[in-house]
Amino acid sequence: MRGTTGSWSDRTRTMARRAGAILVLAGMLPASLAAQRRALVPRERLVRIDSALERAVTAGDIPGGVLLVLRDGQPAYLRAVGWADKEANRRMSAGALFRIASQTKALTSAAILMLIEEGKIGLGTPVGRIIPNFAKTTVAVKTDSGRAIVPAQRQITIRDLLTHTSGYSYGSDSLVASLYAAKGLGPVAGYGGWYLADRDEDVCYTMSTVGTLPAVAQPGEQWVYGYNTDILGCVVERVSGQRLDEFFRERITGPLGMKDTKFWVDTAERARLAAVYMSGDDGKVVRAPDGARGQGHYVDGPRRDMAGGAGLVSTAADYARFLEMIRNDGVANGKRLLSPRSVALMHTNLVGGLYRRDGTGGFGLGFEVVQRLDGYRSIGSYGWGGAYGPNYYVDPDNGLTVVWMMQVLPSRAQLPGILQALVAQAFIER
Repeated sequence: MRGTTGSWSDRTRTMARRAGAILVLAGMLPASLAAQRRALVPRERLVRIDSALERAVTAGDIPGGVLLVLRDGQPAYLRAVGWADKEANRRMSAGALFRIASQTKALTSAAILMLIEEGKIGLGTPVGRIIPNFAKTTVAVKTDSGRAIVPAQRQITIRDLLTHTSGYSYGSDSLVASLYAAKGLGPVAGYGGWYLADRDEDVCYTMSTVGTLPAVAQPGEQWVYGYNTDILGCVVERVSGQRLDEFFRERITGPLGMKDTKFWVDTAERARLAAVYMSGDDGKVVRAPDGARGQGHYVDGPRRDMAGGAGLVSTAADYARFLEMIRNDGVANGKRLLSPRSVALMHTNLVGGLYRRDGTGGFGLGFEVVQRLDGYRSIGSYGWGGAYGPNYYVDPDNGLTVVWMMQVLPSRAQLPGILQALVAQAFIER
């Protein structure tokens, strides 16, 4: 799919129209708005985005990807570039399926907030009441002789998990890595310990095991990225009485029309799943091997351990539907999924200076939030990304929802940051 030098390519225009039609059918925006797609963006500025994407593919920095930009709910830019599977000679398409890894966290956080709004749990509910192994947790601390395991000073709460302040990491830290590895977690669970799709056990079994292992910080004292949202996935199951995929389908993905967002890919849809690549020593991508450190077990595998922190597969358009619900204060298809207050808590800094001590960023009940300018995202913008390279953010002030999908593990590509600058320079009219 080739760009032009002075305007959008015909293919890009067609794809944007199709994205608009998809969103209209899903009830995300009125047909009249889709028909009046904003024409304020100078085309030469959009071509800069085309060129950057094509350069990244040509240089071998990425195999391919999909970029979708919505403005005020309207499709403003949609582009698929490069390869979904270069070795199979399969070009990237706008409807390609991607492993979204930690982008799963936002949906699990929303699920927890739904249960809070129903009064079934609270932000201050001790997790040990729901998963007994978390009633008395421990913490690993450094000592002159190496390591000591001490009791946690208090119980971990739902709020701690939502804000990543429980003290639990992914178990790859040198202080606890050997303890986690002995349980098949941490450094032996994919890249960084987050991969669970190859485990033939339920998520609550896995997270109960995590509860027997030490955290690396006392609850509430540090921002530590780790199994927090996977633990919340088990909380959703036990409090709701449903499997995590069933809860998502009934309460989130179904109402939003997110038909392509799921934990496992049907065999018949295998060809839609983009292949995983990895960054070589020279920074160029090569095809990743099979298994947890590469292609994963999203088609062929046990299909049991549904990781609320890193397990979903989705498309750019599907994920944009979820983000649009958040941007619209919890409403989609004329139906309210979350209250405005819950949505506000998702993207309001609730951890003080624990997340970024320089004050440029904070963390709410699900999203990183920009507090002070340090790049091209506006103050108040919020989002996150995933281990395979996808990235997203919502810029409320400018009405932007931006979803970038790619599959490189681990990714060293600088493209997500470059795309933030290119989107900012293109959508200059407020």
